[in-house]
Amino acid sequence: MERSAAAKVSVRAIVVLAAVAVFVLIVDQVAKALVLAHLTEGEQAPVLGSLLVFLFTRNPGAAFSIGTGSTWIFTIIAIGVFVFVVWYARRIRSVWWAIVFGLLLGGLLGNLYDRLFRPPGFGQGEVIDFIKIPLLPAIFNLADSAIVAAMALFLILTLVGVGLDGRRAGAAEAVPEGHAESGSAEVADTAATDASPARPVSEERHDGDA
Repeated sequence: MERSAAAKVSVRAIVVLAAVAVFVLIVDQVAKALVLAHLTEGEQAPVLGSLLVFLFTRNPGAAFSIGTGSTWIFTIIAIGVFVFVVWYARRIRSVWWAIVFGLLLGGLLGNLYDRLFRPPGFGQGEVIDFIKIPLLPAIFNLADSAIVAAMALFLILTLVGVGLDGRRAGAAEAVPEGHAESGSAEVADTAATDASPARPVSEERHDGDA
């Protein structure tokens, strides 16, 4: 019974994970479509003065323009991570961890879509990047932002000690049902024994005399 309960998939966690992933994917692709429709490659559009600028670029590498020239390698890695996340999702019981994996999966799919279906070809497509912050050395997109947010939330949950089941590390573990019942019975017997009235000494002496 305990093994089957532990192996049970949390439907709520799976739904949250899938919803977050789909939301990130849609928002990322809509933003990229707007960039393609309104900006030419290399064109800049100030959003918050010099603090935030949209700059349309095409990135053949990984997130934040890392590893340009090895697009097909990152495509294979992204597919591998996608398969791992989908397989590992059945172990998640916590909504917060579901959000972590949902952000990661959504960001992964947002950039993977570009690599699979954008020019110059299948598996070697260039990712659309457009967010430029002067304080950061690279140009990125919303999918990259979701991946970074997933990593930040991952660190927070790890430091706080929240496990995949939603419980904090160090918390008292649940006592197995059989042990709990036997423990309760022992406590009840002990209480009953302590509560029984003591036999007067005088009565014992009279009994002995008789």
